[in-house]
Amino acid sequence: MSRPPLPTAANEVYRLPPPLFSARCRACWFVTAVLALVVASFWSLDLQWARFLSADALRRMGRFAAELLSPNLEAAFLRKLLPAALETLAMSLLGTLLAIVGGLLLALPASKLHADDKARWRGVARLLLNVLRSVPELMWAALLLIAAGLGPFAGTLALALHTTGVLGRLFAESMENAPAGPAFALRVRGVPDGRVVLYATLPQVLPQLISYSLYRWENNIRAAAILGVVGAGGLGQMLAFHLGLFQMAETGSVLAAMFVLVALVDVASYAVRRLLSR
Repeated sequence: MSRPPLPTAANEVYRLPPPLFSARCRACWFVTAVLALVVASFWSLDLQWARFLSADALRRMGRFAAELLSPNLEAAFLRKLLPAALETLAMSLLGTLLAIVGGLLLALPASKLHADDKARWRGVARLLLNVLRSVPELMWAALLLIAAGLGPFAGTLALALHTTGVLGRLFAESMENAPAGPAFALRVRGVPDGRVVLYATLPQVLPQLISYSLYRWENNIRAAAILGVVGAGGLGQMLAFHLGLFQMAETGSVLAAMFVLVALVDVASYAVRRLLSR
């Protein structure tokens, strides 16, 4: 049994890595530029490390943390906390579901699915997604409060608008990077583009879309709590109220409820991923 010939210089070309910091080593120059930018940022900021790490500052932070770690567990206060927590959970869930629908509808025109796809609306859709996610949730809530009034409705819409911009961009990138083989096989058989997306593109990227959506749901719980500062209801409104009055025990209870909600969503995300991986 003959052995295959060893590669020689005649039939195979060996390339050595470029010299360090040469004109061809772009990664080296990029890392150097990033490090220089970080050093310049530390140099330009007025960072008072001595004051921050002083004994008096550490003592005051420790007293503040100790007050937060002594939550109010009275039954009367917990009866007020539970509806606010459920309201925050409902705001985040409904806002995320609306964003999934809106993000998917905008991701289709915002993506170029194959080389021959003209993608006429790609620029307009991408611009709209940029506008939606560049405006923070607090700004959306402040604008919507004028029309919808105080309460969770404005907060839910604010979460949905901002998250639509985020998920739409992620969904579009996922569909553009999907393997082209199954979609190409359907197109050469004359299958319309809508069915190609439905039967070839979406099934391939569905796990990524679900993963992105669950992660944004977890983020929206924290964002929903922040929106309460502008009167959008939920845990955020209680947090702003009790923190403004320096009621640290009640503030600690609200923070504990936020932690429980995030932990529950994290467990749900893990369970869904395990279910999809089977």
